[in-house]
Amino acid sequence: MDQKESLEKAVRLFHEAYRRQMDGELEEAIRLYRASIVSHPTAEAHTFLGWTYSFQGRYEEAIDECQKAIAVDPDFGNPYNDIGAYLINLGRLDEAIPWLEKATHAPRYDAHHYPHFNLGRVYLAKGMLKKALEEFERALAIEPNYTSARQAIEAIQQQLQ
Repeated sequence: MDQKESLEKAVRLFHEAYRRQMDGELEEAIRLYRASIVSHPTAEAHTFLGWTYSFQGRYEEAIDECQKAIAVDPDFGNPYNDIGAYLINLGRLDEAIPWLEKATHAPRYDAHHYPHFNLGRVYLAKGMLKKALEEFERALAIEPNYTSARQAIEAIQQQLQ
């Protein structure tokens, strides 16, 4: 199988894995993401395999997959944000910050509002309300329909009054 065929197979497996993941068939999704990676490693397959692990509370394994994704494509923003989010879930707030900051500058990333929102979560948890507010406002500026950011801003503004 040549490079083009292996990539096409990997993409097909990735899409089927994603469908299974969204249907809640996590073990089958894991199997298919792994098969996609074997066929042709992509940052997306590693990242989404990690995301599936996170659904199972397997955050360390999720972080490992995101680090593999970064090794494949350091410009892909999702794994940086995801590592930050997993570290937040593990209570490792200070470790999350540099990963989230990297995500805000990633060249290949369609969701730059997420790392700002997650930075806001970190600062909120640390009691740094003004910094949290700034990050939530950045998230909302990037994605004006982001309800979670709007709600977080309103909650902080009530606390600051």
